[in-house]
Amino acid sequence: MRVLILLIIGLAVFFVFSYIYSIAPRTGRRRECEEFIRWMYAHRGLWSEEKKIPENSLPAFARAVESGYAIELDVQLTKDNHLVVFHDDTLTRMCGKEGKTSAYTLAELKQLRLKDTDCEIPEFREVLELVDGKVPLLIEIKLPTHNTRTCMILNRELKNYQGKYCIESFNSLALRWFKRHRPGIVRGQLSDRFRKSDGVNLVLRFLAARLMLNWVGRPDFIAYNYRHANKLGLRLQRMLFGVPLFAWTVQNQPDWKKCRHTFDTVIFDGFLPEKEFNRGNYSAS
Repeated sequence: MRVLILLIIGLAVFFVFSYIYSIAPRTGRRRECEEFIRWMYAHRGLWSEEKKIPENSLPAFARAVESGYAIELDVQLTKDNHLVVFHDDTLTRMCGKEGKTSAYTLAELKQLRLKDTDCEIPEFREVLELVDGKVPLLIEIKLPTHNTRTCMILNRELKNYQGKYCIESFNSLALRWFKRHRPGIVRGQLSDRFRKSDGVNLVLRFLAARLMLNWVGRPDFIAYNYRHANKLGLRLQRMLFGVPLFAWTVQNQPDWKKCRHTFDTVIFDGFLPEKEFNRGNYSAS
């Protein structure tokens, strides 16, 4: 009986330490993260259906810069390996076109228009030229497979960019690529309480929701669906490691005010946060 008890205790200790190891972030980049959590992030730019400014468009990014908000945007590869700023895997919602975004060349995508406006799908380099370091960029890497070519091309595009930027992804392999090849870049793990409809298999949904894949890329910050701020893995990030937390995607003022007590900063759309907390003055304290 005594041996059995010792075995059970030993296994419990092993599993606790294994769990802590799996969720641990990189903790030595807090100062670098401070440069980013002082800002709030316009989700896919400061777009507006009412003003006919579509998401992830050059006018949306220009409006964010003019309004003094940092920018969250999405990057993915075209068929001919150009980097474009576009969120969806398919073109249906934004362009009314069938097929995957990655199945089209850049020239073909440039023939399309966003949400019945005159706006094109922008190349990433066009966005860099427009923003020109005026506000920070939070770059979400769309990586639907294990192929990390997107990371390599993104890194090449950013090589001579002088503005502030950090990267994030739901796919921990993107973080691992930057961990190996550009360890100086601040990186964040995106996560959520995934559902079956999200198309993620059960094991990955379980591990990712609990941030148990952090060991793969060792993120500097966590970006989590603010509606699930009570998840144990997320709370432990703050309690054990003091890791910065980004809330996504906040869409109204009351929820934004609630997030101030749990998160360090927010990614928002659909409203404008109160100006006194913007441009380096936002704080969760």
